[in-house]
Amino acid sequence: MPIKTPLTELFNIEHPILLAPMDVVSGGSLAAAVSAAGGLGLIGGGYGDADWIENEFSVAGNQVVGVGFITWSLAKQPELLDRALEHDPTAIMLSFGDPAPFAGKIKDAGAKLICQVQNVADARAAVELGADVIIAQGTEGGGHGATRATFTLTPAVVDSVAPIPVATAGGVADGRGLAAALMLGAAGVLVGTRFYASQEALGGEAAKARIIEASGDETVRGKVFDIVRQKDWPEHLTGRVLKNDFAKRWSGNEALLRDNLAAEVSRYKKATAHGDFDVAAVIAGECVDLIHDLPPAGEIVAAMVRDAEALLQRDLAR
Repeated sequence: MPIKTPLTELFNIEHPILLAPMDVVSGGSLAAAVSAAGGLGLIGGGYGDADWIENEFSVAGNQVVGVGFITWSLAKQPELLDRALEHDPTAIMLSFGDPAPFAGKIKDAGAKLICQVQNVADARAAVELGADVIIAQGTEGGGHGATRATFTLTPAVVDSVAPIPVATAGGVADGRGLAAALMLGAAGVLVGTRFYASQEALGGEAAKARIIEASGDETVRGKVFDIVRQKDWPEHLTGRVLKNDFAKRWSGNEALLRDNLAAEVSRYKKATAHGDFDVAAVIAGECVDLIHDLPPAGEIVAAMVRDAEALLQRDLAR
């Protein structure tokens, strides 16, 4: 029984699975692979490296893909949106900031507007701006987020914005997560960490190995890595990463880290360049417990759909 939802109809895709636009991880190859497998791949526009984004659209080739931006960062480089729209993306995803300055241009260009939110009020506001899809992001996910958990946030957002389709993000890594999201009223899922541990993902083999080996108990949320990377994230948004020596040293000691920032920034940059993940961050969610291998992205999509279909059919047969 194929899983057809308002999300698959909106994007004319086979499966209700979207690739999270992970900064410097969701490149053109990964986005194209997810789209080729029947989902929708989104290139990670992140903090806005124009040359990188151009290259990844080129790598994606003729596959239908979109791109996602950190909204507050895009506000500092609004020209990046124009450059992205030149590639005729099927969708633009905006996260963590006010989408109002960009919504009209995205819609006028013919792209679908996807807005990721962390609370019900922002979901309603995004719909007022014309969002075609809302992503309800729970705190279990890797990277930045707020305070509400996926299991309760998803149905609250679904109820508040119906009939606009909602996709669940945060903690989804297999067919059980997809089936659960659908049962909560979502029309699909946005998946990050599981696709990080794929053959096509960028980000380095050592980082992927840590994801495969890690437990969800070994993640931590905080501001440490924003401080050392000198990223000016809003105070209410913290980032989830795998615990490492750097996180253990400075979590709870953020003021001292700021006092030693020059030396630590230099050390962190060297660690990042050399793939030293005892210092550099591996951005991953609590779902790492469910990840044990490094397959092609297409196999991840197929397995997730197959297992979700089996679970949903079993429930219907009861």
